[in-house]
This record gives sequence, structure tokens and C-alpha cells, in this order.
Amino acid sequence: MIYSMTGFGKSVLQMPSKKLTVEIKSLNSKGIDLSTRIPSQYREKELQVRDFVAKALQRGKIDVSIFIETTGSQTKTGINNELITSYMEQLSHLAPGDDIDYLKIAIRLPEAMRTEREEPDEALFEQIMSGVQEAVNELITYRKDEGQVLEQDFKQRIGQIGQLLVKIQELDGQRIPNVRERLTKSLEELEQNIDQNRFEQELIYYLEKYDITEEIVRLDNHLNYFMENLASGDSNGKKLGFITQEIGREINTIGSKSNFAPMQQAVVQMKDELEKIKEQALNVL
Repeated sequence: MIYSMTGFGKSVLQMPSKKLTVEIKSLNSKGIDLSTRIPSQYREKELQVRDFVAKALQRGKIDVSIFIETTGSQTKTGINNELITSYMEQLSHLAPGDDIDYLKIAIRLPEAMRTEREEPDEALFEQIMSGVQEAVNELITYRKDEGQVLEQDFKQRIGQIGQLLVKIQELDGQRIPNVRERLTKSLEELEQNIDQNRFEQELIYYLEKYDITEEIVRLDNHLNYFMENLASGDSNGKKLGFITQEIGREINTIGSKSNFAPMQQAVVQMKDELEKIKEQALNVL
């Protein structure tokens, strides 16, 4: 089973006077690239949040956002009476007017509204971690669902490469007579007498040089190994990436050795399928 690195998880907890929202987004990345947005009063707890998310999600470009909204009557914001009074007195010395006009001006001046710094609440932080875990679990489920879609796509494309490999094996049987015919025709056009035994020896050397039996066997093994890893219990996108590199090497070698147009056309189709597999493999956890 494989998991995608792409996912989204969200948790919302409504409390009597607060609303806690946790959102986690994940995209593909070579390693773990984690960023967090957390209320300032819980900055000292950020490392704990990061460690938990990193261990649970392993890889990916991950964004964690934690929001706390005050929804009840409880508030830590109030009017700075002393400062506003001082503003009004200073304004009265500048120009004549009544207290209402001075108050309208003073209330807009800096620090007229006083906000008390909220201290960390351990009970609320436990709720935060609970919300983070819920969002992580939802994201993992999302990754699993995406992984199933990727798995089906991989199976289809690996199967297509396997069918093309069978076609190449069939075409390989036609290649030898074709090569013999082309070489014989070229020699006839030269109108030169040739040593038939020497010609056969050179033909055998040529065919051995361009023999693709080993490449076919190795490619078939790599395709089977890829399918085995798809069915394994662990999701290892890096390993699948390494296997696709080996598959690519064998396909390229077959293409360079084939020297037969129908086989080369099949090789091009194999390369096209492999490129799509490589692109998708980058999204696998």
C-alpha cells in the first residue's frame, strides 16, 4: 500500500468562549519541510507541535495553522482610561472644543485600547494537541485515498510497459532475418564476392553485440519488483523512484541496441509510460 504526500486535514473545536481551529496541508517534497502558525502565547510549545507532526507525517512540505478565536463575552481588551484622559487634556490645550470631540479623537490614538497578554493555558494546550492529532489523522486518511488512486495508475502503466516488452520480444524474432537481409542486400550492391563463412561469423558477432536478452530479463525483473513494492505494507516513494531509474536504464539500452524501427517505436511508448510513472512517484510518501 502506498500513500500520497498530498493531503489536507482540519479539526474544529467549539468551546464555551473560544473556537479552536487546526488546519494541516501537505504537498510533495524530498524530505520534511514543516512550517507552523501558532498563537503567540503558545510559541514555547511550538517544538512539541512540530515534533508530533513530523513523526506522524514523515515527509512532505507541511503547513500547520492553529487559530484561537474568542467567541464568548470574555475579553482581555479594555479602554486605557489614563492614557485617553491624558490625550484629551493635551488636545484641550491645542484648540477649543467639548469633551465629546476630544474623546472621538483620543480613542483613535495609539494604545487607547489596552490588550492584556493572555498567558498559556495548559488545559487549552491539551485541546490544541488533540486538535492537531485529529487533523493529522484526517490528513493521513486523505493521503491513503490519494495513494490508492496512484497505485491503480502505477499498475496500469507498469502493465502497459510489460505488454510492450512482450511485443519487443516478438519483434526481436523478426529482427535477425531483417538484419541478415539488409546486410546481404548491401553486399550484393557492392558486386563483390564474399566468403560465406566469414560473412556468417561477422553476422553472429553483430547479432551478439546487439543482443537484448539480458536487458529483457532485467527489465522484466524490475517491473515485477516495482509491483511487489506497491503491494508491500510500507509506502516508500524513494525506493519506487530508484526502481524507475533502473527500469529507464534497461529501456534505453534496448532502444540503443534494437536497430529495428518497429522495436524502437515500442521503446518510445515504454519511455512515455515511464515518464508518467516518474512524475507520479514524486508524490508518493
